[in-house]
Amino acid sequence: MAKGILIAAMDFAAAEADEFHDWYDLEHLRERLLVPGFLNAERWIGLDRGTISLATYDLTAIEVLESSAYLAVAGENASPWTKRIGRLCPLLIRYEGEQTNPGENTAPPEAEGLLLVAMNIDPEYEIEFNEWYDREHIPALSAVPGALAARRYRGRGATQRYVALYHFLSPETPSSRAWKEAAGTSWTDRLRPHFRDLLRIECRRYRRSA
Repeated sequence: MAKGILIAAMDFAAAEADEFHDWYDLEHLRERLLVPGFLNAERWIGLDRGTISLATYDLTAIEVLESSAYLAVAGENASPWTKRIGRLCPLLIRYEGEQTNPGENTAPPEAEGLLLVAMNIDPEYEIEFNEWYDREHIPALSAVPGALAARRYRGRGATQRYVALYHFLSPETPSSRAWKEAAGTSWTDRLRPHFRDLLRIECRRYRRSA
């Protein structure tokens, strides 16, 4: 079961696309999947901007990122190739979080679309914000045709504390009328002015060219 998540999104417009994908596919993901506690690795490409790359890693627990096996390939111990790509590609978000809803679910492998929503909330609305997300927002969006999974995380160390990940049969699901109706409730409208540092990335699944 996946109690933790690692998310990394970057813009690789300044890099050679072939090299960027080779680095991710042939080195970076392989290194991480050898670390005990990494359950999977998924890559996604932005729908609106094709140079946006997003990777998600389900973890048995967030503490995996403090393990000696992970630290041996991360940070100052990262490979020269990783450091070179990092200098070329601005990081949009690096997020370490604990799954709060449903609690331990992994990503559905059949998904072709992904939506990431990251944000903070004004402190005086945080209790209501979490009630809204868990009691109304997640259940409503999970019921939309084409939605496969909706998961929430509380994080550490990133600009945004809260992240929600939504997996879809098709990348077009968040543009559907059913999705917009499920998201556009009066409770949502009440809380929206208190969202801070909002980041929204819509993606399609990355598939390596032959």
